[in-house]
Amino acid sequence: MNSFSWIRLLAKSEAYTVPKASPFSDNGASRRWELSTSSHQPRHRVKGEALVSAMQSRRSFLNSTGQGFAGLAAATMLLEEDAAFGNIPTNSERPHGSGGAVGVLHHPAKAKRVVQLFMAGAASHIDLWDYKPALEKHHGEQSNFGEHVETFQNGLGPWMKSPFKFAAYGQCGKMISEVVKPLGECVDDMTFLHNVVGKTGVHSQATYLQATGFQNPGFPGMGAWISYGLGSLSENLPTFVVLPDHRGYASNGPKNWASAFLPASHQGTTVFPQRKNAIADLKPEAEFVTHESDSAGLSLLQKLNGIHQQQRPEDSRLESRIRSYELAAKMQLSAPEALDISGESKHTLQMYGLNNPDAVYPDQINIPEEAEYFGRKCLIARRLLERGVRFVQIWSGNDNSFPRRNWDSHEDIERDHKPLAMGMAIGAAALLKDLKQRGLLDDTLVLWTTEFGRMPSTQGSKGRDHNPYVFTNWLAGGGIKPGVTHGHSDQWGYKPLDRNAPTEVYDIHATMLHLMGIDHKRLTVRHNGIDRRLTDVHGHVIHDIIST
Repeated sequence: MNSFSWIRLLAKSEAYTVPKASPFSDNGASRRWELSTSSHQPRHRVKGEALVSAMQSRRSFLNSTGQGFAGLAAATMLLEEDAAFGNIPTNSERPHGSGGAVGVLHHPAKAKRVVQLFMAGAASHIDLWDYKPALEKHHGEQSNFGEHVETFQNGLGPWMKSPFKFAAYGQCGKMISEVVKPLGECVDDMTFLHNVVGKTGVHSQATYLQATGFQNPGFPGMGAWISYGLGSLSENLPTFVVLPDHRGYASNGPKNWASAFLPASHQGTTVFPQRKNAIADLKPEAEFVTHESDSAGLSLLQKLNGIHQQQRPEDSRLESRIRSYELAAKMQLSAPEALDISGESKHTLQMYGLNNPDAVYPDQINIPEEAEYFGRKCLIARRLLERGVRFVQIWSGNDNSFPRRNWDSHEDIERDHKPLAMGMAIGAAALLKDLKQRGLLDDTLVLWTTEFGRMPSTQGSKGRDHNPYVFTNWLAGGGIKPGVTHGHSDQWGYKPLDRNAPTEVYDIHATMLHLMGIDHKRLTVRHNGIDRRLTDVHGHVIHDIIST
């Protein structure tokens, strides 16, 4: 049997028998799950249960598939079952999507989908986006912050100007670095936030904060909240897709996009577009899986499911599950087409930096390689978004490695940031222009983030230490005011210019949800006796950056 067959078997095995120690409540799952796994009808054991009693529970099956598409695709379709029970609205009741907890949008939405670009390792704001003439003027002088500074690795050397030149771009005259020059063509569509503050200079905790709204593990990722709240725009693809760095995961790995106490169906589906098998478990690899064996297995399962339905004509859950898993099979068939870029025009491929598919790259980090890998993810993201994926997360940089393959440039800003930044900028600029020319940027929110910034002083002679006290995010599309700078850092790029009015991560999350038509205070799930939300007990919508 292939994975489809076993999925159907699982659909049958757990349609009517739920153990007292339900796997759905092992971590305090949401109230909806508790409702959906209970019924006024008695649980009956049926003939043929011996066949399936050795099977895993649904939760363990999904866990065993890891981030495999087969398991996650199947999990996503369980939301259809909730709709059959009346726990969530049906498709006809929700024009903004299907399967979400928010039945009616809290207010009109400006964005339907989100793509997040995450720079793992902490990209330096003062070397990319936040121009500081004072650092040029006082370069090499002993730094004086006027207060005690808690550093991560004793990085309080002299003031250090950026090794990169800045220039003004666009009608808005935005000053950006030469290493992100490709985005100069897009600055009139972007809003920059130069006064973003974090809470910690530790990579793992700061990454969690950006990705989940909390510094600790155990909380759903941003995309998981969007998936839970709004449901799916597509019947054939996951709602939340993650495109990690080709070298591996960033700090925390898949925990950054986990569903945590939300239903497992809302976790991000991991795709590595540059790998031969971009999606794990998409196709059966065992040679013994044949058409005949698959047909025989499906025939048996059809008979068993028919018996169950005859015995319980008043119970629609089994049929609902069967339809759900059949829809999961459709998702598996749709994914390869979404990931196939062979039909894209030569111009499009060149725009994304994909004009040399046979290139052999050197061992050291370099611009063409970074552009190819990041650009490919950006192009795949566009293809996923236009096919109904609601939230796509793109990562640049893996967890700490040497030589540096992430943005954690303690040793040499110029060596590390230049190829990463130029590669990112080529792909990001292509994505913005491509979305715009296709009419998708108006209702697609693009969010560029990193876990914190870097210090204006040197660490050693060429690097910079961590700076959680201020850094830069930027947004574009999806209801964002174009060509705007909101909030400033001080003359050094050390802390916000107005320390009483910083932009917090919660504010960005609240604004994102607002643009999607959700009041961030109203999207909550009771977990361990607390009504949890993405913004915790914080967050304010940044109305100044929202277009009217």
